[in-house]
Amino acid sequence: MSGLAESAAGAAARQSLWQRLDLKWAVIGVSVAIVAYFALVPLVFLFWQSFFTPQTATKAAEFTLDNYGKAYSSLETARLFINSLQFATGVAIFAFTVGTLLAWMNERTNTPFKALFFSLSIIPLVIPGILFVVAWIFLGSPKIGIINLVLQNWFGTKYVFVNVYSIWGMIWVEGLHYSPMAFLLMTAAFRSMDPAMEESAMMSGANILQVAWRITLKLSWPAIFATILILFVRSIESFEVPALLGLPVGIEVFTSSIYRAIHQYPSQIGLASSYAVTLLLITSVGVYFQSRLSSQGNKYSTMTGKGFRPRTIDLGRWRYAAAAVFFGYFLLIVVLPFLVLLWSSFQGFYSVPSMAALKNLTLDPYRFIFSYPTLAQSVWNSLILALGSATVIMLVTSVICWIVVKTKIPGRWLLDNLASLPMVFPGLVLGLSIMIFYLYFDVGVYGTIWIMFAAYITRFLPYGLRYNTTSMLQIHKELEESAQMSGASWATSFRRIILPLLKPGLLAGWIYIVIVSIRELAASILLYSPGTEVVSIVIWELWENGQYVELSALGVLFIIALFILVMLAQYVGKKFGIKEAR
Repeated sequence: MSGLAESAAGAAARQSLWQRLDLKWAVIGVSVAIVAYFALVPLVFLFWQSFFTPQTATKAAEFTLDNYGKAYSSLETARLFINSLQFATGVAIFAFTVGTLLAWMNERTNTPFKALFFSLSIIPLVIPGILFVVAWIFLGSPKIGIINLVLQNWFGTKYVFVNVYSIWGMIWVEGLHYSPMAFLLMTAAFRSMDPAMEESAMMSGANILQVAWRITLKLSWPAIFATILILFVRSIESFEVPALLGLPVGIEVFTSSIYRAIHQYPSQIGLASSYAVTLLLITSVGVYFQSRLSSQGNKYSTMTGKGFRPRTIDLGRWRYAAAAVFFGYFLLIVVLPFLVLLWSSFQGFYSVPSMAALKNLTLDPYRFIFSYPTLAQSVWNSLILALGSATVIMLVTSVICWIVVKTKIPGRWLLDNLASLPMVFPGLVLGLSIMIFYLYFDVGVYGTIWIMFAAYITRFLPYGLRYNTTSMLQIHKELEESAQMSGASWATSFRRIILPLLKPGLLAGWIYIVIVSIRELAASILLYSPGTEVVSIVIWELWENGQYVELSALGVLFIIALFILVMLAQYVGKKFGIKEAR
């Protein structure tokens, strides 16, 4: 009997040990495999395809350098490179200038209503890029643009005051769209900077401009450079503005050339891949310098253990002019774009606002949208992709962050870099590489919603990593050690201690990924097929079909839905005490 008891006890001990080790390493292994698969597969097959000719029904793919020869031996590529750099640099400088000026006025001056403006700054981020571009086409087109028609009527001339179909028009539209990002980034930098040096300079007789130029901007140099790099990378991978404003007038950049190469007949996937490799290298350089800067910014630190309260600069009577700048800016990026879409959505066919056009108001565009055959399916697809990808990303990255932050496993730094790798992938390049992979490896994914699901997980994986890492760093290791000493397994301590403590970061990251996934177009444009359309694809198709009033109706509904989602997210964030990850 004693032998049986000892045997049973030994079996139970072995089973407990097996369960503890097996589950822990199984979860870690699966998480690492998921990250490696989604991060490396697109990169490897993008490079592979750039060296091969397309496979046809009668001819297998062959190794060749013709794709790079065709791409880089012509003046066309030089023109693409110059256009891309001019566009991205112009957008970065313009968006940074506007955003930094507004951030400085918001944080360092006594401008009225600045608290209200900061609360409103989230609204421009809700408007999807394609709808913002379409709205500015209605506003700034040389022929039908409301701004041009109003100014021409006022001055009695045919002069084109605003032309969005130009490189400067593209910079204007994209720069306005990204300026709220610059505002939020620079606001965070100014808010965390000790203003003692600025106050000393003012006491020494320096004026406002001298203090801002010689002290404030120099102390915030790391944040300035990081913001410009972020804006540059985001601009050079932009798709909506180059496609809608550049292609119609022959102004091409790398993203629009990739799209055109794939959609021409016969499709030039190899050529598109060679263009994509160049674009990937450019974004990689930008992300590399951004990461180097973040590790060397402590010499600019002004925040110490001492508390401080910034003393705002008194603008005197100019403070009302500053408030007017705030409201004028909000008018350009939110009010005018939304109002022009709203106006267009009540027209039978697009016409500029006039007393005569008021007689043509109709609800037909909304009736059309609500009866649109693929609308319900596209909304369902968008929700499934957004909710599913956000859930998978946050759960997988929680394990990855635990490995990187809480363990001493050799090579964990490589896992961190691997999970951050998709950050260098422009959305269109990511869609191209995933399309190539599943074209050659038929596992039943190509042409289904699962290929878009894979693209969304890959594209937003680094964002989940950022939110979870911020929260994981705040959890002390002694909590896990206490649980283990009490006999809890790794699974129990992770489920009952780590995940609950990660809840603020998990929920904040989940909400953010849901919002950006619903808006995503660039990664979806090459991967969708009939039945797998998302809302952004429906908007794109309506634009290509010339159904502008119907597009406007869908856009108005889409913006309102996203705004409600953001307000709900803010309410949940306040209720659970969620702080944004930096």
